[in-house]
Amino acid sequence: MTVNGKSGSQREQIRRIVENFTLLDDELMAAVFQDKECVELFLHIVLERDDLTVQSVKSHYELKNLYGHSAILDVYATDRENRVYNVEIQRSDVGAASKRARYYSSLIDANSLGAGKPYDELPETYVIFVTENDVLKGDLPLYHIERRIAETGEPFRDGAHILYVNAKKREETALGRLMQDFSCKTAKDMHYAVLAKRVHYYKETEGGTESMCRAVEKLYNDGIKFGEERGIERDKKEVVKRMLGIGLPYEQIKQVTDLSPERIREIEAECKGK
Repeated sequence: MTVNGKSGSQREQIRRIVENFTLLDDELMAAVFQDKECVELFLHIVLERDDLTVQSVKSHYELKNLYGHSAILDVYATDRENRVYNVEIQRSDVGAASKRARYYSSLIDANSLGAGKPYDELPETYVIFVTENDVLKGDLPLYHIERRIAETGEPFRDGAHILYVNAKKREETALGRLMQDFSCKTAKDMHYAVLAKRVHYYKETEGGTESMCRAVEKLYNDGIKFGEERGIERDKKEVVKRMLGIGLPYEQIKQVTDLSPERIREIEAECKGK
């Protein structure tokens, strides 16, 4: 495995990052979930339904907002019934904030309805966050967020759904086994063959590993470039905030900033406190 233009030590560093990837790392998850079968399996288990067929999948899909903040979605998929699914991996609690889920849902809506189209043509949408930690603190494997009429308790039925999947819960259920697979570093330890096949390709074959290394190299260099532009020694906190915001794991942030995991967690806690 080679990474063009990089020193041996940096190539080895990047290789180790890829070796330690699981599906809870954005880059591996986005690559694996380019496969429709993988997305279908995930949706069938999380939504407890087997009657949907994924029609299209895009990873790292940018949704534009001409008047404000745009967003890059980890996975954007549609099914044959024109339902829209956004799947996000969040190792950082900061990245799984409730208002982020709300914004992603609204941005999908804004990009789904053409000029002059009636509102009833808005598709049914699902924003699904898979979080490394139990960010909603209910000790549940899965949380469904739905709008309801306060006075009656009846569902509002606007077609917008937000779900949080707690990856800490790895019970002997279909969802628990799925979350076990999300924590595996090697394909041989995984339960679901369709996921294991893709993970094997990206982590254990020359072509797949090279692809992953190039993706990590870009993230690594983008972080260094941003740090240099901001003056990394004087402004490491801002670099960490930016890298947490795009979902990079602690190990990658540590390698770019030389800060300890403890200091990175402190900065993350400060972000959550705001």
